[in-house]
Amino acid sequence: MMRKLSLAALLCLPGLASAATQLPSAPYLPLDLATQAADAALKACVAQGHNVSVAIVARDGGVKVLLKADNAGPHTAGSAQGKAFTSAALGRDTAGLADFIASKPANDGLRDMDARMVIQAGGLPVKFGKALVAGIGVGGAPSGDIDAGCAAAGLKAIGAE
Repeated sequence: MMRKLSLAALLCLPGLASAATQLPSAPYLPLDLATQAADAALKACVAQGHNVSVAIVARDGGVKVLLKADNAGPHTAGSAQGKAFTSAALGRDTAGLADFIASKPANDGLRDMDARMVIQAGGLPVKFGKALVAGIGVGGAPSGDIDAGCAAAGLKAIGAE
């Protein structure tokens, strides 16, 4: 009896192995690249004299990296995380999203979709090719354009779009 059960179990193993190879896989942003991007973005803003926070949020919405410059304001971390979350969730830059909402009032509901969303310039999606893997957000510079420029420096540092 035991031999028959063992033989049956062995015969099922190839089927399990082929099922495992058919599981979907998704690209993601490794921690070392996320850290490198955040560091480059922070340095870009600090070099301009801006004490900001930089966040990298994974595609699933979880914060992977949060860096806060010395003397950055208390609001900057939340701003950076919200911008990164918004870009990761929607796959677009937050400045463009603000314009999209402003251009058509029916889109205003996007602002209330999730309390973590921040719809101000400074958040960019992190993409490699067509794969959206994360969002980067910078908060604390005097303008969203400066925040976005620093975020772009982070993307450039890791070869992301």
